[in-house]
Amino acid sequence: MDHPAKTPAELLPPGKHPTGLYVLFATEMWERFSYYGMRALLVYYMLKALFLPGNTGHIFGYEAVKHALEWVFGPLTPQALSSQIYGIYACFTYLAPIVGGTIADRWLGQRRSVILGGAIMAAAEFTLMKQSLFFPALLLLVVGNGFFKPNISTQVGNLYPAGDHRRDPAFSIFYVGINVGAGLSPFIAGTLGENISPYGRWGFFAAGVGMILGLIIYLWGQRHLAPDNVMKRAARQEATPAEPLTPDERKKIWALLAICLFNIPFWSVYEQQGNTMALWVDANTNRMIFGWEMPATWYQSFNSIMIVAFTPLVLAFWRWQDKHKKEPSSIGKMAFGCVLLGLSFLILLPQARIVAAGGKATLGSIAICTAILTLGELYLSPVGLSLVTKLAPPRMVSMLMGVWFMSTCFGDYLSGYLGTYWERMPHERFFLMLSALACVSGVCMIAMLKPLKKAIGHGETVDL
Repeated sequence: MDHPAKTPAELLPPGKHPTGLYVLFATEMWERFSYYGMRALLVYYMLKALFLPGNTGHIFGYEAVKHALEWVFGPLTPQALSSQIYGIYACFTYLAPIVGGTIADRWLGQRRSVILGGAIMAAAEFTLMKQSLFFPALLLLVVGNGFFKPNISTQVGNLYPAGDHRRDPAFSIFYVGINVGAGLSPFIAGTLGENISPYGRWGFFAAGVGMILGLIIYLWGQRHLAPDNVMKRAARQEATPAEPLTPDERKKIWALLAICLFNIPFWSVYEQQGNTMALWVDANTNRMIFGWEMPATWYQSFNSIMIVAFTPLVLAFWRWQDKHKKEPSSIGKMAFGCVLLGLSFLILLPQARIVAAGGKATLGSIAICTAILTLGELYLSPVGLSLVTKLAPPRMVSMLMGVWFMSTCFGDYLSGYLGTYWERMPHERFFLMLSALACVSGVCMIAMLKPLKKAIGHGETVDL
């Protein structure tokens, strides 16, 4: 009888992580450098370069997109139009992984999907350098991300056997990689795009180079990765499985869908960092530091730098809680993350009053807000990624990772819609609205904790 091959983690002593984790760490780091470098510039690029009077006639698809949005929402100012496009782009970026994950599970495999997605995204970043191809470039980014995003994350889970306690810390380590790239990109891509004319072009070039570096690392590190599901089926000479879901699997999937639903308000508030908060920092914040003005795009690094700094502290705190039998469940952590996100925006209420009176917000208030927001993210996002790999049936893991990202998709679209109120209500009320949305989501998660545990059943290895 053939025995299944051991995972890379099983070949190492307890507490050690396989080399494949660090290959995926570095690959995702450069992909996020590419994504967040582009995101740091996106709203500014639209407002300061693309949508200027007399400059939109040569942008392919501009009139069609503008007319379609105004048909639904009425007349849109350049800021409202930019906010809507930002939200729709971010929405489809996280909707596409459902399709990319399904294709990977059934036909292409996770490894080839990552390579294909990375190549498409690199091409898209270079395409953004030409203003007239702005919308086709966004479409290419969406398609590439659909293949890349769900299939890089699920390969982290493939490194570990079921029930391995190293899996949760592995996702937190992987999440640090995400944020090292996201933290570097505004300093490099953001600075190049903001300060070298024409606006944005060389920032997108740097983002494209970053994606190529990620692909090179991934191709080099193939031997350190676990076989994906398609490779395993080919080794066993099996056809694509079509067995029906068991009742237990259905319950787990329904629980996952419920969790995703509660995540939507979290991401709608969180994504204001690249939308209205970018405008707040640019126009309403005193960025002077000892006589030097910090570039507005550098704000996009605050969150990522803090994630890298805070992750070891949060993991140590969870270990301390576990030792004393006080560690919250996965859902408890995620609910607490939502509440922290809501509380972070309360820091800006006094600053909004100062701005309304003609003053400027302090850079310190932005830093404190981002610090609390970052802690909220650490309690929700990596915990959720790990939870998906535990709940999902192995034959559907990439597709269900896409479902997890679908909650980000709807949250990102909602972030763009909320952004249309930036010019229509006092900023103090706007921040209060964001705070309420996130806190209510956390309360709803807590209220659903017992039904979710019941849906999973007792005696499972998944800690809800």
